[in-house]
Amino acid sequence: MKAHDGMYIDGAWRPAAGRDTIAVVNPADEQVIAEVPAGGAEDVDAAVRAARAALPGWAATAPAERAARIAALRDVLVARKEEIAETVTAELGAPLPFSQAVHAGVPILVAGSYAGLAASYAFEEKVGNSTVYAEPVGVVGAITPWNYPLHQIVAKVAPALAAGCTIVLKPAEDTPLTAQLFAEAVHEAGVPAGVFNLVTGVGPVAGQALAEHEGVDLVSFTGSTAVGRKIGATAGAAVKRVALELGGKSANVILPSADLARAVGVGVANVMGNSGQTCSAWTRMLVHTSQYDEAVALAAEAAAKYGDRIGPLVNAKQHARVRSYIEKGVAEGARLVAGGPEAPREQGYFVSPTVFADVTPEMTVAQEEIFGPVVSLIRYEDEDDALRIANGTVYGLAGAVWAGDEAEAVAFARRMDTGQVDINGGRFNPLAPFGGYKQSGVGRELGSHGLAEYLQTKSLQF
Repeated sequence: MKAHDGMYIDGAWRPAAGRDTIAVVNPADEQVIAEVPAGGAEDVDAAVRAARAALPGWAATAPAERAARIAALRDVLVARKEEIAETVTAELGAPLPFSQAVHAGVPILVAGSYAGLAASYAFEEKVGNSTVYAEPVGVVGAITPWNYPLHQIVAKVAPALAAGCTIVLKPAEDTPLTAQLFAEAVHEAGVPAGVFNLVTGVGPVAGQALAEHEGVDLVSFTGSTAVGRKIGATAGAAVKRVALELGGKSANVILPSADLARAVGVGVANVMGNSGQTCSAWTRMLVHTSQYDEAVALAAEAAAKYGDRIGPLVNAKQHARVRSYIEKGVAEGARLVAGGPEAPREQGYFVSPTVFADVTPEMTVAQEEIFGPVVSLIRYEDEDDALRIANGTVYGLAGAVWAGDEAEAVAFARRMDTGQVDINGGRFNPLAPFGGYKQSGVGRELGSHGLAEYLQTKSLQF
């Protein structure tokens, strides 16, 4: 798609207040493919004012009409699915088949789920002698990351629309073209002017201005825990609501009764998807000591199959960061059984699929989020030891448990300090709440729990 040279505010593309721009780089060949405006506080203020002006009308719109607009948006995304996939591949570097199936396909699924929820949600209920109303929280400032550029936008915008909120979106500076395409889709779907607004820019400028703006009632942010802390502090000072989906270091626990080959194979594939740039990736593989050597061999074999099947990392900074983590793993005594820090290609921000063995729970690669195609295998002695290791980080976003008996896996999963656990390779469910414990965040996305984040309650007594 051709990049817009302005912001989408109040139903139209308008020039940015300043002249600064952001270069969009294809991470596969390091070439600049577009430039978009780098917005600032003035652009954010115009967008928030438009959202506030549109709020009364949109909040008063019947849920059935809001559902119809979201359904129309889904239909536009379906019609432009190939363009979406090609755009994500160009600015993120994901292989086209992955972009088609995941980067374009999943947001369509999520948008459809919110079209249904907007029509069926109980926005009003009787409780004794009271009537309780669920009302929109107001203007939402949505700040989204680059790793799943369209999914993260839809996961915030669709429930906000369903709730009756208006939105100002500040997307990641690495993937603004996908956000511009989404703004076109919103316009084509007939969403009223001012209900959705887009400001491109960098986090410390446009993102900060959005989080601090007194006209924003809720900030929904997905990104690093470090930035999430700052946004939480800013919002707290203004007694402003936040929803934070932050980092992860998820454990993939393989119990002795599990199908080891399947558990290891699926576990490695889970990390390699999106080049490891997934906050919920199962980057710590926990294996019983009696099966550990076999699991290491299986993991190395599985990783080797992804050598030319994964895309690059998003930018030079991320490329250097992931390689430095691999170097640190080697320096701390972990054993490389696949991959390594050396760049596999002369051009592009590629990192080899990497597997570490002999990782101890205290090592950096077992504690910190790497955000690259790196799997760490950790041995455990018994289930209590496995649980201690699984819960032994500051994060609690996701995880997996494998066992021959489903009840055994469920019993272990119930003891994990994490927000979402897949049992024996459970499938993605767009209606299931997604979010973390501990420093992985505050609040939930997806399904009715995600919709509830954008609502506040009012009770009338009779």
